[in-house]
Amino acid sequence: MKSMQRKKGAMVDKPVSKILSEIAKHLNGKVLGDGNITIAGVSGLREARDGDLSFLANSRYSGLLCDTKASAVIISEESVDAVRDKISAIIVKNPDLAFAKVVELFTPSSIKPHKGVHPTAVVGNGVKIGKDISIGAYSVIEDCVVIDDGSVIYPNVYIGFSARIGSDCLIYPRVVVRERVEIGNRVIIHSGSVIGSDGFGYALLNGIHHKIPQIGSVLIEDDVEIGANVTIDRARFDRTVIRKGTKIDNLVQIAHNVVIGENSVIAAQCGIAGSTRIGKNAKLGGQVGIVGHINIGDNVTIAAQAGVSKDVQSNSVISGAPAKPHKQQLREWASLKKLPELINDMKALKEQIEALKSSIDEITKPSKHSVF
Repeated sequence: MKSMQRKKGAMVDKPVSKILSEIAKHLNGKVLGDGNITIAGVSGLREARDGDLSFLANSRYSGLLCDTKASAVIISEESVDAVRDKISAIIVKNPDLAFAKVVELFTPSSIKPHKGVHPTAVVGNGVKIGKDISIGAYSVIEDCVVIDDGSVIYPNVYIGFSARIGSDCLIYPRVVVRERVEIGNRVIIHSGSVIGSDGFGYALLNGIHHKIPQIGSVLIEDDVEIGANVTIDRARFDRTVIRKGTKIDNLVQIAHNVVIGENSVIAAQCGIAGSTRIGKNAKLGGQVGIVGHINIGDNVTIAAQAGVSKDVQSNSVISGAPAKPHKQQLREWASLKKLPELINDMKALKEQIEALKSSIDEITKPSKHSVF
């Protein structure tokens, strides 16, 4: 892999290579095998070529070590026996995190937008802009917006009246941040997301749906990442809140007045209805649906495609629709698999019972020669 270096207005290729022992030192890891191997790039086990560094984070994939063309891998202590005498390695506590750090070493660092405000950007009155910011072409920054130091607003972004963007944020093209939304520091929002759209609220009168004003806002705390095409609605009165460290995948809908706790992870296509509160460290699988006005505790894991219709206690693992404790759900699924066999058994039993009844009837039927 190569990095790019800007020189006199041009992008110049600059080969990057590092010694394995040097990388291990950067990761606070320990070398197993040859520490003098030259590493020129990073890749997955299947895709790796000679000179690449790969990683093994899950023992299920240890079989790929026999076929990989990588020159070395990053592993945990538990995987040492799987790689010993096969390939050089760096032993770390968390291979996933370590590999992410290595990727940063080999990723072009000069691919950054120019600092300052692009001439085609529209910046309103009373806007406060910090140091070392970037506002891209054709972005619109409404009146009284605050953008703190080091934040990057890519082209074609809209930021509404009195919104606040913290420091070192990345807001990618075609993001909409509506009025009075507050975004913390080091927040990443990917393309197509809308933060602060109106909550879904209507009053039915005489067969007509009348819109209920949504005058609240949205608070996104520090170190949150929001995927592409996510919608987070503003509260009716107070705030919809995404607590610090939460990571949200693409195509997620979060309704008005929802509160999501710290360090939660929400996979793609989840839908969370209004006024639901989710505790910290929650894990929501893909396509989870949650009704409104319920409470979900801390450290809860919700399996993919679950439908949650009532409160969930902390430290629970639930699945299914309607969602139940995961172990109970597994037993029910196992029973369902046996249902065709049980139906056949019931049919056979019914036939046997009918035959037995016929035999009994035949035995107990009065004889035509009876004197009674």
